Amino acid sequence: MNIKTNDTVVVLSGKDKGKKGKILAVMPTTGKLLVEGVNVCAHHVKPRRQGEEGGIIRKETPIRAPKVMLVCPKCNKPTRISYKMLADGGKSRVCKKCGETI
Repeated sequence: MNIKTNDTVVVLSGKDKGKKGKILAVMPTTGKLLVEGVNVCAHHVKPRRQGEEGGIIRKETPIRAPKVMLVCPKCNKPTRISYKMLADGGKSRVCKKCGETI
């Protein structure tokens, strides 16, 4: 996956199309992401102990990775990612629109 935790992404399709959010968690085995403020559901919680309150909690649920696109922090546009080989043998992510490293 070319998307990592704390990246900013924009949703491409679905009920939350056009929303921007920060990646909270990446699940590469299932190909899903947890994005802040996207795909929020209501979770009903029953009080388990005496004095504890129950209620409805809003929480994010995972979204499929192909439904989001990375937003470049330099040019602030949704972009695809290319990779550039470094001199030390590693590689870095590069924005396709502005050419800056992400």
